[in-house]
Formats: sequence, C-alpha cells, structure tokens
Amino acid sequence: MTRGISVRTAAGVAVVAIGLAGCASTGGAETSATPGDSVSVVASTTILGSVVGQIMECVGGQAQTLMPVGADPHDYSPSSADVAAMVNATLVITNRLELEEGLTSALATAKEDGASVFEVGPELEPQPLAGTTDSPDPHVWMDVSRMATAATMIGDELATVTGDTNYATCGQAVGAALTVTDGEVRAILETVPESSRILVTDHEAFGCFADAYGYSVAGVVIPGGSTLSQPSSSDMAALADTVRTAGVKAIFANTSNPTALVDALAQEVGEVAVVELYVGSLGESGSGADTYQTMMLTNAQRIADALIA
Repeated sequence: MTRGISVRTAAGVAVVAIGLAGCASTGGAETSATPGDSVSVVASTTILGSVVGQIMECVGGQAQTLMPVGADPHDYSPSSADVAAMVNATLVITNRLELEEGLTSALATAKEDGASVFEVGPELEPQPLAGTTDSPDPHVWMDVSRMATAATMIGDELATVTGDTNYATCGQAVGAALTVTDGEVRAILETVPESSRILVTDHEAFGCFADAYGYSVAGVVIPGGSTLSQPSSSDMAALADTVRTAGVKAIFANTSNPTALVDALAQEVGEVAVVELYVGSLGESGSGADTYQTMMLTNAQRIADALIA
C-alpha cells in the first residue's frame, strides 16, 4: 500500500503569476498594504483565504483566515477571537451550503452585531450532492472554474462594500489566473485513460470535481457530504465489493481527516494504493499545496500518478 504518490511539479505547474505583488493569506496569517489599510476581510476556510489574500495583496488591506491549515471545515469550532474578528471586519467571506457547520451560531451572532457576510457557495450554481435532489454540494472549490468565478464575485462584493472599484479589477485578475490554473489541472487529468478515470474517496467531496473534469465517483467511505458521518459495516463491505469490481487502483484520502477507515478499506480490498489529497484545507508552507492554485495542481498530479500507475 502506497501513501503520498510523488508529484511532478514543474515551473509551469506552480501558482500562476498574475502581475500582482505576492499571493495568498492562509491559516490565520494576515497580509497588508498601504492603499486599503482600513479594509479588512475575514475568510472562513484556507481555500477562500488564499483567493481573498491574492485580491487583497493586489489592492491593499488586511486578510485573515479563521481556520488554520489542516482544519476540517465541517467540524471547526470558532473562538471568541474569531467572532470578534468577524464583527470587526469590513467583509466576512464564507462558503456555507452547510459546509462550516461549526460556524453557524458564531456567524448568526456576528450578523446580529452588524457583520457583513458574503456566502460564496450559493452564488456558484452548486449541483446536488450525490444521491440527493435538494441538498446542494458544498464542495464547489473542487472545480477551479467555479473558483475563478468566485474571485470575480468577491472582488465585486468588496468594491460594493468599500466603494473602491480596484477590488473588482483585482478580483477579475485573480479570476483570470484561476482560469489558467483550471486549464492546467484539466491537462494533467486528461493524461489518465478514460477507462481509468474512476474515483473512490473518503467522503462525498468530489462530485463537482468529477463533473468538471470528466471523472466518475464509484463510491465513498463516509456517506454524505460531511466528514462527521460514520459508515456501517454493511456500507464498508459493499464499497469493498465496488472497488474490486471496478478495478479501482487507488483510494483517495483527505489530509484533514484521519485515514483509519480508508486504510481499513484498502487492507480489505488489497492491491490498492491510498493517496492523500488536499480537500478541506491547503497544505503547510512548502507542501506544494500552500495556495489554492498549487493545491489543485498537486491534487490533479497525485490523482493522475495514482490512476496511471
């Protein structure tokens, strides 16, 4: 059983240079610049924090991310300092669609105290979560083209809130860079033969990804769109049969969650790799996944390496 398939990261498969002076804010870090120092933005997840940080670096202002690197958005619990940061921010950016389950009460309190909150996920035409007709899939960031749209929307929202149209311009620039990244992700994933483009993942987080890039999800270890559920023994047995029947080469785990269940499934099936992907959080500095762009490029390369092997 192999963990952490190597990633071939060339100079052209790095975060796209977008003509801005720097990049991302992640995991509680802050960025600042002179023109908009009075503007502060709080993002809930490290993924949103990366995109927001790039916009703020372009114009100026402060960007803060509530969740640290490695946190699972489904079960993160905010501190009193997190609530204060949201209340005092010019704008709070969240994914929602029931993703940040632990932030629900804190966000309600922040709104009551006057916080301005922009929920990005509902604006990105979310598709239904697999197996449902009325529950939207919150994992919209797994489709890079959707996040390109999100960058533009965030820039527009900041322009509206601050009255500074430079935020809209910079949102468009970051969106354009993400469109380039989307093409690079697609090119990597297209190296996998169509017959091998089958995913088994730790939870239902790859529906948007699969639809965007021409893959299919054969099964998930944890049922539903949250990491907080638990599979039954019959669920695990059925999934093991699916993996054997489909000839799946790898099971994809999540760096933000324990891999015991995935490891157990792999052991049950035999002759299958376990490969960790960055799903709910960016990676640490130097991981090759410390911006949203590099996170998605690293994921694409790990998937391609595992399914071609």
